[in-house]
Amino acid sequence: MTLVPPERIERSILLIRGQKVILDADLAELYGVETKQLVRGVQRNLSRFPHDFMFRLSKEEFENLRCHFGTSSQWGGRRYPPYAFTEQGVAMLSGVLKSRRAVQVNIEIMRAFVRLRRMLASHAELARKLEALENKYDAQFKVVFDAIRQLMAPSEPQPPKRRIGFVVEEPKVPYRTKMKRRTRT
Repeated sequence: MTLVPPERIERSILLIRGQKVILDADLAELYGVETKQLVRGVQRNLSRFPHDFMFRLSKEEFENLRCHFGTSSQWGGRRYPPYAFTEQGVAMLSGVLKSRRAVQVNIEIMRAFVRLRRMLASHAELARKLEALENKYDAQFKVVFDAIRQLMAPSEPQPPKRRIGFVVEEPKVPYRTKMKRRTRT
């Protein structure tokens, strides 16, 4: 039996700066500790976390992340950019957080990274096989190959949907900027 469902771990893995990472708040939640406790442990052992194991998000990345996930405003929530841990950084955390739960959760996280790597490798292998088949067969199968490629391609963002309801259009009323005085004759 696992402490954390694999789907929960896989949802926590993000792609930032071209690397698969997990943010400190997600890791703290998985380990069952407070984020500040995890960060404090990391800061006490900074020599264990070189830049390819862990990095801090820039202010722009942090703002984009806030907008993307709809996190709290400037009045509440997190005030400093989070740390992002690569697979190696997560492995190093088991030495910093010395609880039994941390070790077990760390094993599950490593398995999730391996599963993700296998999925990506199989996707690349599938693309290579498809290209080989396409080169082998003539143009009459081009339509089939194009359809398969469209299914493999990442989906594009959907255009914004129209708002529900109706709009009342009223005739524009011309307003006077200056009233003329009438003179009596």
